[in-house]
Amino acid sequence: MAIAGSRSRPLIRLWVVLAAALGPAASSATGLGFEFHHRFSDRVRQWAEARAIPGVWWPEKGAAEYYAALAHHDRALRGRSLADAGGSDLTFVDGNATVRLSSLGFLHYAIVALGTPNVTFLVALDTGSDLFWVPCDCLQCAPTEYGNLMFDIYSPSRSSTSQSILCNNSLCDLQNSCPGATSSCPYIVQYLSENTSSSGVLVEDILYLTIEDATARVVEAPIVFGCGVVQTGSFLRSAAPNGLFGLGMEKISVPSILSSKGLTSNSFSMCFGRDGFGRITFGHKGSSDQQETALIIDSRHPSYKININGIIVGNSSTNMVFSAIVDSGTSFTYLADPAYTNLAESFDEQVQEKRYKADANAGFPFDYCYELSPTQTTISGPKINLKTDGGSALPVNDPIIVIEIQKMQSVYCLAVLKSTGLNIIGQNFLTGLRVVFDRERLILGWKNFDCYSLENSGNLSVHNSSTTHPAAPAPSTYTQEATKVRSNTAQAPAAVAPSIHSSHFFTSLFLTSLIFSLVSL
Repeated sequence: MAIAGSRSRPLIRLWVVLAAALGPAASSATGLGFEFHHRFSDRVRQWAEARAIPGVWWPEKGAAEYYAALAHHDRALRGRSLADAGGSDLTFVDGNATVRLSSLGFLHYAIVALGTPNVTFLVALDTGSDLFWVPCDCLQCAPTEYGNLMFDIYSPSRSSTSQSILCNNSLCDLQNSCPGATSSCPYIVQYLSENTSSSGVLVEDILYLTIEDATARVVEAPIVFGCGVVQTGSFLRSAAPNGLFGLGMEKISVPSILSSKGLTSNSFSMCFGRDGFGRITFGHKGSSDQQETALIIDSRHPSYKININGIIVGNSSTNMVFSAIVDSGTSFTYLADPAYTNLAESFDEQVQEKRYKADANAGFPFDYCYELSPTQTTISGPKINLKTDGGSALPVNDPIIVIEIQKMQSVYCLAVLKSTGLNIIGQNFLTGLRVVFDRERLILGWKNFDCYSLENSGNLSVHNSSTTHPAAPAPSTYTQEATKVRSNTAQAPAAVAPSIHSSHFFTSLFLTSLIFSLVSL
């Protein structure tokens, strides 16, 4: 899905409505499609007004405000340079919008623009890995056609700003595999999902970003990423088919590169909206009212790991100490015993609905599921909080997933999977939060957030909070709209493995609507 034109053309804002849906008998994402509309079009106005989208404004066609708004985007192109960005909050030039796509692994995706002329990619956002890669000069990649949607392929030969990363570059980890110091640096990344990997060569090219202020200046940031020639496993099916945006702590990740070039502070935030919409902002350091805990750094392979020292489920509170990795690239949360059993059994004791016993051949990955009546629209369950070092509680706003197993019969499940040793806080436990990955202060911060609000981060002092937990908190009411999966059989979501894995549901998925802000250059 290329952004047509050259770098000298004016910005043209478009609003895009993305509908992701699969037919009940589909074995691939054949129903995924885009409709493109100008941001001021009547169609988009009607779509947004019908859904009461906050913060959206349309000037009357032909009015002074209409042409002033268009001219503003033309002026935004002027003065684009690295110096303009120094220390500013940045986001993708295509708009600060992410979306959770159920048909593509229940991960959050964003649109990024690379190269000259620029090409766009729909990439999964992953804090559990480091390398950003896109399909490139493919020998083995995911299909490029998903219904009406055409995915692009990157090619260094078609970008005038592409440069090879040679084996003598400090970012080349596989120097021992190089035939010579001036050869192109190869890469291969193996993921924890079974037989899932990406391999190719490293390249440098322009990633287009925009400053998060009234000027909306475009920043051309040279970054290193993977030219993914061969993908395997989940990447060939339904997870990250058009690229993976690693956000980890190693020096090759995009946040590390932006910080090392002085473009942003060494921090970024992600917002995971309850409705599936979200944001990502590079350089954002959070706010003084956020909760925080220290990151536990393993120098051999640094990650966003935190210490948990207790689990609170409704009126049950248990002290236990374990560490967990915060990984947006893992669909659901994984806990090892005793944490898994404690959380699941405490949850089970406090729910009202009847326990659902799945058929042994149904393929349910979740152990704790409950029957819903045909007329039931809300689910009341115990509040879940994870106690962290420093006393802050990480709230779990939406720990369930709703599965329609047959017509007029649904169940909901505690969306936590039992692990054999690795504890991962997946993106489902981050729902409803803005999470700050402050790599400078080595702090993970969070607060409940609707993802439509804007606020300046400012300079923050270390926030040591002391949270008091009531003995018997009121039950939470979970909404079903963001977690519903429909199945015409008794099959449930396939079990997914941590850190970039497929949650291919081989089912008819609910319609997901998204407004993206696309920019043509």
